[in-house]
Amino acid sequence: MQLRHCLLSMDSLHLVHVKLLAADLLSLTSRHTSPPSFVRCGRTVSRAEVVGVVVSRDRKEKFLRFLVDDGSGCVPCVLWLNHQYMNANSKSGALDSDPTGEMALQMSEVVRLGTLLRVRGRIATYRGAIQIAVRDVVLEKDPNVEVLHWLQCVHLAKECYGLPLPSV
Repeated sequence: MQLRHCLLSMDSLHLVHVKLLAADLLSLTSRHTSPPSFVRCGRTVSRAEVVGVVVSRDRKEKFLRFLVDDGSGCVPCVLWLNHQYMNANSKSGALDSDPTGEMALQMSEVVRLGTLLRVRGRIATYRGAIQIAVRDVVLEKDPNVEVLHWLQCVHLAKECYGLPLPSV
């Protein structure tokens, strides 16, 4: 256990939102650990960033599920909205102010079919499929951002993500 923790602390990729193409994200190998972790080229990855166009949107009471297509595949994303239901005021029945819930609702308004988004979050699995549990969503207004993201992903795969871990 301590050796695993030591190896994780040496590999800084598990601490950052790794820029990935959908094809790379969807091909990650899952490790059955607690918390769940994923492996790309022998490196542990737990958070990701993708850029693409929203091609599907399904809003429920407690979450928003949507697909982001970057041309290499479609990434399932889930944005939890139920923070707002956790802080019910028992006296008046009104909701207390919850900045997390309010931010999630604001982000959900940005997610529209056909919009270009940057999505960051924790990599998770649901019913055996990889998805992103959304931390933040940014509406991208410059269409060149998608091409730039592709170039950054290719560069980082060669110069950073593909490099071997430092030896102990």
